[in-house]
Amino acid sequence: MLDVTRLRVLVAVARHGSVTAAAEALHYAQPSVSHHLARLEAETGSRLVQRVGRGIRLTEAGRLLADRAQEILGRLDSAEEELAAHAGLRAGRVRLAAFPSALGTFVPAAAAAFDADHPGVDLRFREAEPPEAVGLLRRGEVDVALIFAHDDGPDLAGLRTEELFEDETYLIAPAGWDGDRLADHRERRWIGGCERCRDELLRVCAAEGFTPDIRFTTDDYVAAQQLVARGLGVTTLPALALAAHRNEQVRAVPLPGRARRVLVAVAGEPPDPPATTALLAKLRASRPERPAAAPARRSWADPATRP
Repeated sequence: MLDVTRLRVLVAVARHGSVTAAAEALHYAQPSVSHHLARLEAETGSRLVQRVGRGIRLTEAGRLLADRAQEILGRLDSAEEELAAHAGLRAGRVRLAAFPSALGTFVPAAAAAFDADHPGVDLRFREAEPPEAVGLLRRGEVDVALIFAHDDGPDLAGLRTEELFEDETYLIAPAGWDGDRLADHRERRWIGGCERCRDELLRVCAAEGFTPDIRFTTDDYVAAQQLVARGLGVTTLPALALAAHRNEQVRAVPLPGRARRVLVAVAGEPPDPPATTALLAKLRASRPERPAAAPARRSWADPATRP
């Protein structure tokens, strides 16, 4: 394998026209330049320079190698500059997948803080429920997955995870309906969320001795609250969903001991790329210590507030 230092010496000789000038440009001693040229000739098995009077000139083989070496060294220098920019977070890309209520609450604050500190890094994120986000992470389509997990969370084998906080679960009922426990509404209609959220609802209701009559299904927390507000049923929602949007006409009651875990997941062995490390730090800094439901406010869909 050709030595990069000796290629730099050959290029300097080709550019400056003499060993003395090349040595001055490289800040080498003249004998060192001559030694590198001799070693390069031995490595290639070709005569690269020839003496002409008191000077030297490149042979045809020397000119060919010098031209190629200049291209190679240019690419190496560019690669070093790009890596330095990446390591210094002046360039690069980082991609995040996150579930909707996280995107509606603390993720934008983390993204804005990241963008302010590292404007040269291309930050991208996309909405994805946990199973999809984990799949994207495993396929290398994102660098960080922000997910939630109940007792039966997605398969995280082979991934590195960190729990950010617990997201408390609330019972959501129309403002005029009594009952602070799930079982108080066993005879009412229920509104279910995504498949995993419905499974969790069935599990917690079973723990209270009944099976909910799920008549409506939506994973849109705005729509779910609107259905509840119209008296079409009751549901459960996490604190993040209520922090992102709160309908004035629903009552939110915390369910003690019921919460989902919010985690970040990354793939591969540490250390993480600098941009990934920086994004994780911003997510930690922006996380709510204990999410709480936002104060009730009138929904834009209420007839009294429509423009």
